Amino acid sequence: MTFQPESFDPDEVDARVEEAIENNHVVLFMKGNRLMPQCGYSAKALELISTYVDEFETIDVLPALPHYREALNEHSGWETIPQTFVDGEFIGGSDILEELEERGELESTLDGTN
Repeated sequence: MTFQPESFDPDEVDARVEEAIENNHVVLFMKGNRLMPQCGYSAKALELISTYVDEFETIDVLPALPHYREALNEHSGWETIPQTFVDGEFIGGSDILEELEERGELESTLDGTN
């Protein structure tokens, strides 16, 4: 048995990105999933968000990485993964989350009170 990766067309990815950003208080577009992040930056973003938010959406971009990069870039102007959105607003990647944490602003940012 051979593994067949999921196949998404660009329009389907655009729709998934739009829906996830619009319908979730906090959404993390990452490489991998909560149980198995596939890069250190995604793992770090997941860890930081999980410190303050119990329920949030994660989207694995690996099944259609080029399409997700393009769709997300239209919303954020950011080319790298992971990307975090709160109430539809782009916050940043793991480096920005770390900076917010160091300044004591991450919790209020994720709560939407910042």
